[in-house]
Amino acid sequence: MGVSTHKRTARRNIPNYFFYNPYTYQYICFTKYIEMAKEYLGEFEELVLTIVGILQDEAYGNAIVNEIKERVGREVNLSAVHVTLYRLEDKGHVKSRMGGATNARGGRRKRIFTITNAGLAMLRTMKEARLDLWKLIPQLKYSA
Repeated sequence: MGVSTHKRTARRNIPNYFFYNPYTYQYICFTKYIEMAKEYLGEFEELVLTIVGILQDEAYGNAIVNEIKERVGREVNLSAVHVTLYRLEDKGHVKSRMGGATNARGGRRKRIFTITNAGLAMLRTMKEARLDLWKLIPQLKYSA
């Protein structure tokens, strides 16, 4: 079963089983994968998005790594943060812009991330869902 060059470039981040399963219609699997990617955040994505919201106009790679270490006590890799930021940007939860060049950075510019309205809405939704679940645990009896 050959795949044209056009299809290869269009699906570079999508697992092979979405296209090579002979029992499924390829177009439906592709669109379902795209929709799923936009509906849910993983734990690390939520953490990074929350930190971007906290830092506001000072949210760039190293600042996010340092804030996670300081507030959560968790060591994270800078490249993992960058990959997550780009994924959040693809989902529409953050947007980025280039900051000014500084002598301390050898004239290089920082990519500054800010949370979007969609990102804030996602955090609100996740917070409400968690609070609803926590209220159901008798040992926690959390009241908001």
